[in-house]
Amino acid sequence: MAETEIRLHLDESVTVAIVAPLRGRGISVTTSTEAGLIGAADEQQLGFASANGRVLVTHDDDFLRLHHSGTSHAGIGYCHQAKYSVGELLQVLVLLHGCIAAEEIQNRVEFL
Repeated sequence: MAETEIRLHLDESVTVAIVAPLRGRGISVTTSTEAGLIGAADEQQLGFASANGRVLVTHDDDFLRLHHSGTSHAGIGYCHQAKYSVGELLQVLVLLHGCIAAEEIQNRVEFL
């Protein structure tokens, strides 16, 4: 297990169907809906995640542009929406949680 476990924030592009299974595995996760960020600008989404020490999980490639512009963040987990089924995405996030420390993903993009 990672030294300092990552905590996740799912933006509105990611299905909330994986929230309960992630929490059931002891993974801390928030969503844009819970945070009142539905329809918020990408900068707000990333700002919320970063301020709360959470890796933003998204299918939205606009976050890649924010990363490349030099915006500081707690980490971004990105994958194309059609790449995984819901179950596969859940498995990938569980693996990510178990393999990488919060300090290792800071200001990095993990292509899931």
